Amino acid sequence: MTKDINVLALVKGKERYIFLFDDDNRAEALRTLGRYASNQELSFTWYDAAVLSQKIRQTVPPPKRPLPLRRFELPRAKDRQGDDLL
Repeated sequence: MTKDINVLALVKGKERYIFLFDDDNRAEALRTLGRYASNQELSFTWYDAAVLSQKIRQTVPPPKRPLPLRRFELPRAKDRQGDDLL
């Protein structure tokens, strides 16, 4: 089985920033953008990180998380008899 690799690139003058990641490593790619933006030695800015992170969020579906277990169940307003709260 093969996994798809996402490619995200930014060209700034003569510099090239190329990010390769799969859907499972989406969060790590987002953290890397922040690390690059905070590095004063790079021309990569917080604006660049914001634009690229938006691209990642638009193109890669977030990982599916299981629904949290409910600790207790409260009656809904419409479930109570005699109450017209809705």
